[in-house]
Amino acid sequence: MARLTGHAPILAATIVAAALWAAPGHTARMNYDGAWSVLVITEAGTCDRAYRYGVRISNGRVLYDGGAEGGPVQISGTVDPNGRVAVSLRSGDRVANGSGRLSGDSGSGQWTGQSSTQQCSGRWEAERRG
Repeated sequence: MARLTGHAPILAATIVAAALWAAPGHTARMNYDGAWSVLVITEAGTCDRAYRYGVRISNGRVLYDGGAEGGPVQISGTVDPNGRVAVSLRSGDRVANGSGRLSGDSGSGQWTGQSSTQQCSGRWEAERRG
């Protein structure tokens, strides 16, 4: 798997978060709580081609399980009871936003990100672990 460098980790983390943040609610918790693996794929821009992140959804909230390189990452977002995902990620001057849908044990969506020197975009794929 290719490693994301420079601004790409922020973009990738954003997608991961997008795949896995859940809003509080009994239905969302039952459907999406647990460990997830998110593959972030760059389709436009100079970010690395792909990277994989671990995320955990607990009580409707996304908890970052690690995998980012290049410094601390802040992730926030939601997954509604119907599986719709919206997420944001920040690391230094790098910011990324993602959206998509989870259904059962998998999900997918799109992401865009930027920093002071680059812009990238692509898609993400998520699958439940364990």
